[in-house]
Amino acid sequence: MGILDFLSGQFIDVIHWTDDTRDTLVWRFERQGHEIKYGAKLTVREGQAAVFVHEGQLADVFTPGLYMLETNNMPILTSLQHWDHGFQSPFKSEIYFVNTTRFQDLKWGTKNPIMCRDPEFGPVRLRAFGTYSIRVSDPGTFLKEIVGTDGEFTTDEISYQIRNIIVSKFTQTVASSGIPVLDMAANTVEFGNLIAQQVSPQLAEYGLSMPAFFVENISLPEAVEAVLDKRTSMGIIGNLDEYTKYATAEALQTGAANPGGGGAMTAGLGAGVGMAMASQMANQQGPWGARQTAAPPPPPPMEKVWHTAENGQSSGPFSRADLGKLASSGGLTRETLVWTAGIDGWTKAGEIAELAQLFTVMPPPPPPPA
Repeated sequence: MGILDFLSGQFIDVIHWTDDTRDTLVWRFERQGHEIKYGAKLTVREGQAAVFVHEGQLADVFTPGLYMLETNNMPILTSLQHWDHGFQSPFKSEIYFVNTTRFQDLKWGTKNPIMCRDPEFGPVRLRAFGTYSIRVSDPGTFLKEIVGTDGEFTTDEISYQIRNIIVSKFTQTVASSGIPVLDMAANTVEFGNLIAQQVSPQLAEYGLSMPAFFVENISLPEAVEAVLDKRTSMGIIGNLDEYTKYATAEALQTGAANPGGGGAMTAGLGAGVGMAMASQMANQQGPWGARQTAAPPPPPPMEKVWHTAENGQSSGPFSRADLGKLASSGGLTRETLVWTAGIDGWTKAGEIAELAQLFTVMPPPPPPPA
């Protein structure tokens, strides 16, 4: 460095920083030998903070404003230097400008699929991505915990660590939410707010805050999405038979509008489809063109209910099977009076044809003795 550069560094008394980048969080003000002239003017613009580091120790933090660097404006640095009285000579300190504005549209995403249990599909793998914003809320803490002595610190140097924190909290939130995969799209705002609340305490340890967090998409693997699309298509088609008829009619209309496009193949296809439709219509219609429907089967015959009378007392109702059991046990004989709907008065059971059969069935003769 030439003598003129050195002298100009000694006499410069304006300290400020203008940033035209979109990713610089911290920038160190460079001076020859880190010498700051007494009475120099420090300009801290809106969205900035200036941090003085003296002999490795964090001294003063200046918020937006215009300052004259004197003992009354630097109480911590004055205490560290034991300046009981005013001083006129330059002092050596490092000045770090910290950008306190929001850094928007930072990306996050799951590097590997998240395993979770869905109440409808069972075990599934999910991927998600979105954006977030950060800002430096505590310049002193951020400088001590993250930046150190880095002369120019950008968002790329910390975004990877923030993404790891986000994915960890997102995995825990999704796995424990119990929300079905098909309903997650309706809850992305709630997911974003919840994850921002969970991430904020850990970022506060770095002197950072997260003003906004967005979940843009939660997706299934491609194979699962393909099956889901087929399921959705079937639901939209509805009646497959009606859809087939519609598609056939569309094919015939297209073939008629382009008679030379498909040649003999198109004509043959149209003839085959037409014959198939004619056959189907013939099966559905009778000889007079009326639609034939199969007659429903007749209803099963109703079983009769019987009553018996003995010693002036009636009993029942009995089914024919019940009367068969009574006949086998001797509780019903040919002389027993019976009645059912459709006969005229009480009648002997032996005189009714359908009951007389109950008394004609005789067991076979017993086998001869051995």
